[in-house]
Amino acid sequence: MYVQRYIPHLPAAGEIVIFDRSWYNRAGVERVMGFCSEEQVDTFLRGVPLVERAIIQSGVILLKYWLEVSEAEQTRRLEARITDQRKTWKLTDMDLKSYSRWYDYSRARDAMFAATDTDESPWFFAHSDDKRRARLNIISHMLDRIPYEAIPHKKPKLPARQKPQGYKEIDYPYQRVPARF
Repeated sequence: MYVQRYIPHLPAAGEIVIFDRSWYNRAGVERVMGFCSEEQVDTFLRGVPLVERAIIQSGVILLKYWLEVSEAEQTRRLEARITDQRKTWKLTDMDLKSYSRWYDYSRARDAMFAATDTDESPWFFAHSDDKRRARLNIISHMLDRIPYEAIPHKKPKLPARQKPQGYKEIDYPYQRVPARF
C-alpha cells in the first residue's frame, strides 16, 4: 500500500504534523512524470479516501490544502530561481522538466480532486500567487478548524525604561552590513 510509508509520521494525541504534498505525490508528480503506472494511480485514487476515512475516524483532524499558482506566477518564480543567485539552489532538473507539462499537471490535479475531495476529507483550494496572503489565509483557516480553549492571560504593559544616567552614545566605526533592501 503506497500510503503506508506516511502512517508512522501521523500525529499522536496533541501533535500537529504538516506534510508537503504527502501521499498525493502519487496522483501528481509520479503520474505526470511517468514514475508509476496508470494502474498504480487508479489503485491509489480509489484507496486513498478509505485510508483518509480511517485516519479521521481514529481522531486525527485531516486538512488538505491545494496551493494554486497561475501560469504567469510559476514562470516568474522559476525565472527568479534562474537569475537570482540567492535562489538558484532551489532550481532542480525536475522543475525544468515539469514546467513544460502544465496541462498534464492540471489534468492530474482535476482527476485527484474528483477522486479524493470527499465530505469527510475535502480539499481546500488557496490562490497562492501572493505567498504571504496565501500563508496567512491558510493559517487562519486551519486555526478555525482546530478546536481549542482560549487560555486567559493578562495584557502585559511595557515598563518604563531606565534613564541614561550620564551615558553618551559613542561614535564607533562599526563594520556595517550594507543596506541593500
